[in-house]
Amino acid sequence: MAAGGYGRYRAVIFGAMFVGYTLYYFNRKTFSFVMPAVMAEVPLGKDDLGLITSSQSAAYAISKFVSGVLSDQLSARWLFSCGLLMVGLVNVGFSCSSTVAAFAGLWFLNGLAQGLGWPPCGKILRKWFEPSQFGTWWAVLSTSMNLAGGLGPIVAALVSMNYDWRMTLSFSGFICVAVSFLCLVLIKNEPSDVGLPNIEQGAKKGKKGSSSNNSTLTELLLSPYLWVLSTGYLVVFGVKTCCTDWGQLFLIQERGQSVLVGSSYMSALEIGGLVGSIAAGYLSDRAVARVGLSSHGNPRHALLLSMMAGMCVSMFLFRVTVTGDSPKENHFWTVALQPLADLTGLKEHELWILTLGAMFGFSSYGPIALFGVIANESAPANLCGTSHAIVALMANVGGFLAGLPFSTIAKYYSWATAFWVAEITCTASTVAFFLLRNIRTKMGRIPKKAD
Repeated sequence: MAAGGYGRYRAVIFGAMFVGYTLYYFNRKTFSFVMPAVMAEVPLGKDDLGLITSSQSAAYAISKFVSGVLSDQLSARWLFSCGLLMVGLVNVGFSCSSTVAAFAGLWFLNGLAQGLGWPPCGKILRKWFEPSQFGTWWAVLSTSMNLAGGLGPIVAALVSMNYDWRMTLSFSGFICVAVSFLCLVLIKNEPSDVGLPNIEQGAKKGKKGSSSNNSTLTELLLSPYLWVLSTGYLVVFGVKTCCTDWGQLFLIQERGQSVLVGSSYMSALEIGGLVGSIAAGYLSDRAVARVGLSSHGNPRHALLLSMMAGMCVSMFLFRVTVTGDSPKENHFWTVALQPLADLTGLKEHELWILTLGAMFGFSSYGPIALFGVIANESAPANLCGTSHAIVALMANVGGFLAGLPFSTIAKYYSWATAFWVAEITCTASTVAFFLLRNIRTKMGRIPKKAD
């Protein structure tokens, strides 16, 4: 009876969060989807467009950190639902505006509201799912972003065929408003809210009272493992951003590939990333199910390190094997891919570039999912949102470093040199994480009898 109750509530709650976060992400990108139509009606220069999009990015980075901290103090379902309501209202307001100042101000508010989405999801997932299921459902929920990003432009284009951009934004905004109230009704913070026993989050044979041991923020911040995770996440997210933001330019400008090959590389990277996220969650959950969680080390570390090593290898192959005369050279992969090239009509070197893109996507999005999962499950229950907020903030720092600093190296040297720096940084981070893999991973206060 209890198992059936958990299963029913889990399905309803997860479904509500999946639909809700899909709408979060879709309405984060609505301006990009309707940008050509907006520019046809309202005169907007490149600086204006940059101001509007940058205002959202800055607000989102700040809000996501604050939301992570708030999710430990406030009701996660109220935080998630209020954020979605605010996103909807902002989109409706945006559809009624016509000036750059109004656009930038409203899109800044959109960024603030967007930050209220993911941290509550992580908090609720941890409360409702066993440690051996947490990674899988975290990864599956993250695919809502891929769904919204993939179908969003198509949906926006279909709606714009019959309505203008203002109606498109209003329509998506009102849907958000309606679904926000639905999420408030359907989502429950934890099993005890519906009369079910809460799920213990301790180690396999944790002693009574260990799961109720609350830590202070100072104790969390003094945990070395928090900063090991933060540094690793900074490097992995930064290197991933380097490849997603600049990989296409590297292929076109320095390796003489076509625009079609460059864009296809990006698509292959995202597809590989989708598969990598789910695989990382599922496989690491199986490792947790076998050995459980303890105060030192983490069963997810082996997969995390393997995927980080895969990032290094795929980046090395991307930098070294892809050249302007790739079609003329007879590499080992040319022979291996020839049957598939004959079947698809693509050239062997094009297939190799797509393969490298999928390899890097698989190897980079997996660790990104795992860093979030580990930061959440290794922290005390009363500070898991704060823990994830800190490592996510460090990831945003990595994303910033992948922008101007990375492009500056390319400006004064070359794209190949810039990617070599990213490759060396990723390799050094992987080696360091390997050496520190067995340190104390239980963050916050450690009960005296735990050792």
